[in-house]
Amino acid sequence: MTPSGGPRRDESRAAPVVEPLPDRPLALVDTGEKRVLALADYHAGLEAALRAEEGVGAASRADERRETVVDAVEETAPDRLVVGGDFMHSIGGPGGAERGEIEVLLEAVDVPVTVVRGNHDGAIDDWLQGAAVTDARGVRLGAVGFAHGHTWPAPELLRAEVVCVGHEHPCVRLVDDVGGRRVERVWLRGRLSLDPFREAGYDLPDAAPELVVFPAFNDLSGGTWVNEERD
Repeated sequence: MTPSGGPRRDESRAAPVVEPLPDRPLALVDTGEKRVLALADYHAGLEAALRAEEGVGAASRADERRETVVDAVEETAPDRLVVGGDFMHSIGGPGGAERGEIEVLLEAVDVPVTVVRGNHDGAIDDWLQGAAVTDARGVRLGAVGFAHGHTWPAPELLRAEVVCVGHEHPCVRLVDDVGGRRVERVWLRGRLSLDPFREAGYDLPDAAPELVVFPAFNDLSGGTWVNEERD
């Protein structure tokens, strides 16, 4: 029997795969139809915001960020690059450094780009050229859904086999035997709980999709510790 609200998942084809790149906050995603290079929480121009808002004199890492993405595109040869939200850092209109960083990156990337609107992306589609911008509810590509994670997703994402989100900036705080501390960005994987969506009136699939939470691409953007209890 076919469940209401959408077709049953096709069990005959290969399952989608989300494979993080070693030592980099990007993943190569096989959607079952295309190969997608994905990242989340790029936060372009963050250093300028830190200087203006907090008086932190952080040197720009725009070149380093761009090279990381361009190198990954060249290495993996994807069909598309997906930015899973918060491409920008300023919630309003972008400053010069922020907009310039994004424009230079898009000029350097030779594959189609999809930007999923995040809570920092404001009216990014008013000025952004060279990329397709989705609404905040996300987009489904093949068997994989992409959303930023700050708002309710489009219903069709729940019928994907895997849902990829950002927004949370997951990380762990590690302490060595002599008391030294460091913070590492991490990936989270698990089964998406359907209970909140049931309460919100979504038409649910038979089985919950896998959930993959991406680390923040920008390591200056802070994080949520997932190995310590919150106050």
